[in-house]
Amino acid sequence: MSLSQSLQQKLLQKLSPQQIQLMKLLQVPTANLEERIKEELEENPALEVTDEDAADSYDEKDEFADNSTAEDEYESENDRDKEDLYENIDISDYVHEGDDDIADYKLRDDNYGEQEEKTTMPYKVETSFYEVLEAQLGMLNLDDRQYKIAEQIIGSIDEDGYLRRETAAIVDDLAFRQNVDTTDREVEEIISRIQNFDPAGVCARNLQECLLLQLERHKREGKDVDTAVHALTKYFDEFTKKHYEKIQRGLNLTDDELREVMIQITKLNPKPGGNVGEINKAESYIVPDFFIYNNASKLELTLNSKNAPELRISEGYRDMLKEYDRGAKKDRRQKEAVLFIKQKIDAAKWFIDAIKQRQHTLMSTMTAIMNHQYDFFLTGDETTLRPMILKDIAEKTGLDISTVSRVANSKFVQTEFGTYRLKFFFSESLTTDSGEEVSTREVKKILSNLIEAEQKKKPLSDERLTELLQEKGYNIARRTVAKYREQLNIPVARLRKEL
Repeated sequence: MSLSQSLQQKLLQKLSPQQIQLMKLLQVPTANLEERIKEELEENPALEVTDEDAADSYDEKDEFADNSTAEDEYESENDRDKEDLYENIDISDYVHEGDDDIADYKLRDDNYGEQEEKTTMPYKVETSFYEVLEAQLGMLNLDDRQYKIAEQIIGSIDEDGYLRRETAAIVDDLAFRQNVDTTDREVEEIISRIQNFDPAGVCARNLQECLLLQLERHKREGKDVDTAVHALTKYFDEFTKKHYEKIQRGLNLTDDELREVMIQITKLNPKPGGNVGEINKAESYIVPDFFIYNNASKLELTLNSKNAPELRISEGYRDMLKEYDRGAKKDRRQKEAVLFIKQKIDAAKWFIDAIKQRQHTLMSTMTAIMNHQYDFFLTGDETTLRPMILKDIAEKTGLDISTVSRVANSKFVQTEFGTYRLKFFFSESLTTDSGEEVSTREVKKILSNLIEAEQKKKPLSDERLTELLQEKGYNIARRTVAKYREQLNIPVARLRKEL
């Protein structure tokens, strides 16, 4: 075996800490950017808001108010860029190449460690679904052992209100985790008692049982639902597939009687737990990143003011560097202090630059999208949307496609016609009979309009929808129509049928 040396040349692409920080900031929603900046202010004393009054108002001002225009933002950025933060300070007397006296803090950086960024989501303050069910356990008059069984059952109910765990599995869980010895029969008895809880239909094992539990509740209240109970008991599969003719023949119903039964069933709640409290879910708030206004047929784009905070390097830290620079004695403690200060100033400068770059990236991306889809932002008509892919915007802005994708997937724009995710404006192209390229978004809108206008007693099949689109000049195949229909979350014709 022989050893040999060889010279190899490799091309590697690595992201700098600044680039990684920018990518993370681009993904932070506007609603959470303020919290992210507060975290940085707390962790890095060398970073501060431009003035204290601005810091106070930044916490309290309305997220839709005081939105500066792009021109104002860029002017203020240029003014701040003119200020030399600390680079004129000569600290070469304190820091030398190869200096062995490295302080501990230089070996770790709390601001740019590997830990994931913490994000804060607003939560609803209300009673959870589980708490609603547990509050009703007191009505069952259970002993301590039975109470533990009931708690285990409630804990096994999912967020829609269903008990999807097998009875034998619940028995095993109680034995191994709670040290409670029970039987399938005893668990089933307690399940049947919990099924009387509110909301009606809770603790069912499947949709059929859920709907039947609700009908039984109506029956106890004196309502005539016997026919509906028979329909779901004997013809549940036919009901889910909307084979109403089979149900009508099997139960010997008139058209009016069948219609009344279907009305009773469709008024039931298929997800009884969905409207009661929240189960570990954050309230979804959309805070737009951009605002587009139509000023006399001229579009004006502004960035949400929460995306443009006024940050600067702490004057106190700059003054400390100057004091050390004027000092005569250069001992180890002073060198460590200078290293610490410079590190914090570097981190603050990186963060400020990342915020500026974030603003510039957001504005350039949204400006390119606005110009490409100008007609839509003027009219709000989805049929005016032009074909647009990530590559189109990347070429116009000079940004990487992955960067454009991050912005498109996580940012929103508010217009006079509604608030849209930027991803909404991207679509592939489709060629018409005349050779014109149109957006697939336009085709989907026309497809949606055709389905909305159809007769619900005789909904349009995919074949008929294809024919209608082709009559309008859209060269499209049936399988493509089916794909677009599924993307619009529209069921097949049979499931759209109404009595």
